[in-house]
Amino acid sequence: MAELVLFAIVDASFASIPNLLNIGIQSATLMLLALPMTLIIMSEGLDLSMGAVLGLSGIVLATLLARGSTLPLALIAALAVGTMFGVANGVLVVKLGIPPFIATLGTLGIAQGLAVGATGGRSVVGIGDALPALYAGRWIGVPFSIAVAAIAYLTLHFVLYQTPFGTYVFAIGGNREALTLAGVRADAYHIGIYTLGGLMAALGALLLTGRMNAGHPIAAIGMEFDAIAAVIVGGTSFERGNGWLPGTFLGVLTIGVLRNGLNVMAVPSSLQSASIGVLVIVALLLDSRRRRA
Repeated sequence: MAELVLFAIVDASFASIPNLLNIGIQSATLMLLALPMTLIIMSEGLDLSMGAVLGLSGIVLATLLARGSTLPLALIAALAVGTMFGVANGVLVVKLGIPPFIATLGTLGIAQGLAVGATGGRSVVGIGDALPALYAGRWIGVPFSIAVAAIAYLTLHFVLYQTPFGTYVFAIGGNREALTLAGVRADAYHIGIYTLGGLMAALGALLLTGRMNAGHPIAAIGMEFDAIAAVIVGGTSFERGNGWLPGTFLGVLTIGVLRNGLNVMAVPSSLQSASIGVLVIVALLLDSRRRRA
């Protein structure tokens, strides 16, 4: 709210309905990354590969569309790529015991290398009309990207707070030993958390490719930073499974408003990233003081 007031003072048009919708549209892809990132961080993990996996999935999606494939088939292929990387991250972290930072840094490099190698670093254009038309459409008056993000949030909120899987997510980060002693296949569910991250990153490729009307191998690099920032600003802790999905929703909006406002003020993108970094540090300091109080 403070951000909205501040940027509205700087530019009266900032709080207009069209710009607020624009913030929602811009934040939709980030929402699809931040939601599973919340679960991953709650399990005391991290996924640095999400942006690169999103980019590679977008290249697969755009390439198939450019070659005349139907949108459903191209989307299935992109989702398969994202799921494969999610499973790989889970196996590396859970089964092989590689620290999440190292494991996902490695898969980031693999995904980015494949995307750049497949395209020569160039955008994939000529994807046809099906995806742009879908992206430009509205569901019950709501822009397509916002509707997808809303459905994703509501679905994950239900899963986290109303299903056994959600209970296991809290337990994996909070008391994994008790979960194992209860006979639950903790490793399988832990791998499932990373798999969900890869799948959602690939779904984000649908929105980003539709928005750009093309696939670009490095367009999503760095989005994992914004996703992690949104989760931290939203109040999720790296320790003992403490997470709050509504907080992630607010964190995504905070990052979206900040980036949009800084764009309105013509702040360079490098300084925008620095501003988000400062926001993350402040959030961590406040959380540390709250836990020590």
